[in-house]
Amino acid sequence: MKRIFIVASPIFLSLFFLLPANTLAALRSLSLGLSGNDVVLLQNALIDKGYLPLGKNTGYFGLTTQTALKKFQCDQGIACADSTVSGYGIYGPRTRTALAGKSSSAGSASMPKANTFEFSGWIPYWRSATGTQDVLPHLSKLTSVMPFGYTVKNDGTLADTAHLTEEPWKSFIATAKKNKVRVVPTVMWGNGDSIHRILSNTKTRIALEDEIANIVKKNGFDGIDIDFEAKKHETINYYSTFLKGLHQRMGKKWIYCTIEARMPLSDRYSPGAVIPADAMDYANDYVQINKYCDRVEIMAYDQGVISLRLNKARMAPYAPVADPAWVESLVTLAMQSIDKNKIVIGVPTYGYEYEVTPILGDGYKYKVLWPFNLKYATNIASQLGVTPSRTSANEIGFSYDPKVLATIAPTGGESTQTQQVIIANAVAENAGSQVDTSQPFNFLSWSDAQAIADKIALARKLGVRGVAVFKFDGGEDQGIWNVLK
Repeated sequence: MKRIFIVASPIFLSLFFLLPANTLAALRSLSLGLSGNDVVLLQNALIDKGYLPLGKNTGYFGLTTQTALKKFQCDQGIACADSTVSGYGIYGPRTRTALAGKSSSAGSASMPKANTFEFSGWIPYWRSATGTQDVLPHLSKLTSVMPFGYTVKNDGTLADTAHLTEEPWKSFIATAKKNKVRVVPTVMWGNGDSIHRILSNTKTRIALEDEIANIVKKNGFDGIDIDFEAKKHETINYYSTFLKGLHQRMGKKWIYCTIEARMPLSDRYSPGAVIPADAMDYANDYVQINKYCDRVEIMAYDQGVISLRLNKARMAPYAPVADPAWVESLVTLAMQSIDKNKIVIGVPTYGYEYEVTPILGDGYKYKVLWPFNLKYATNIASQLGVTPSRTSANEIGFSYDPKVLATIAPTGGESTQTQQVIIANAVAENAGSQVDTSQPFNFLSWSDAQAIADKIALARKLGVRGVAVFKFDGGEDQGIWNVLK
């Protein structure tokens, strides 16, 4: 295509640059793909109101700018559905007028300045009393709390499993709001068959979208955290449609999306291995999640022996909750599709105990026994006279002979439920051990305050939005509160 260049006269250029900023922005409507000084002015206004992160005033109207503009339009009641008639995602006269007004409270009154590093965390319903007591003195350190939370019944309706309208939640939520901490309850769902059945049916999907939005608004929550796990690949588009519908209904409210960690193929398969054709049949569409979620919390934990690359590289025994090198590979992959200013790294506070069986010339077989809180491990170490030390994943842990403690085993009181327990019997080909490998032994590895500090440092290095702790229940290493800064 031929291009015709028109040279503007000096007088026109002088008048052009002397125009007031609001007049300049009014010269044309702006939409996806355009660029220019007026796009910069639009982006600056979105940054000023907290809809666009600092540094995004590039002058190009891309997907990030469009998403921010759509959020503003929805919050202001200008448009909240894809339609060329409504002008959704287009910077026209109505949006220009609204954007020129006073600063709005996008999301909630507790919205921090752009690029503020955020600390947040989940409080489990099964430890609501100790969890709320644990967090209350430290609310000033947190941006948001996620009561864990609501569950989805087989018919696709919600159950208030945590009883959030009762004590201790009622007083806790009121105090959090006074401290300008977002309260974003989690909706948990881990049945892949039920998720597909409900979300693939237009009627039941819309009913769930409506119920979630209504509960958030009725209870004055700042948003909702969607934690749908064990989804099937065939559910991927239905889940994206669900998020889109929820986004349209939430208005100013926040949508947090908690998603399973996605590993690079180099971690999942050995060099030279034949990669199956369905290896990338994912259940989450990262591009769509980036479009409709305000925060994307990556569950970067429950690693175990799943990374073939690190199993070979690390010193045995090696079955961490979350090796920093593994976490970095997950987040780096996610940043290819998700705005890093939305990404929150999920950080564990618990550990796992394994039964480890040596395999002659072929590494070790790890059988996960149970998850645990700090006290369980330190009690065993104390009785054995063992001093836990840093593992090759820079967590804390130790090995011991189970025969010595044959009568000691968790009853469930000290073990903890997790969002994603996916580890089963597996073989890890790591070599070198500081324990007697001639017979089976038990291995414990857990995330202490130092391991959490490592994840915070990693999050800052990668430039993501922040970290979210799973979980605050009073059973974690209390040194964590000194590293959340």
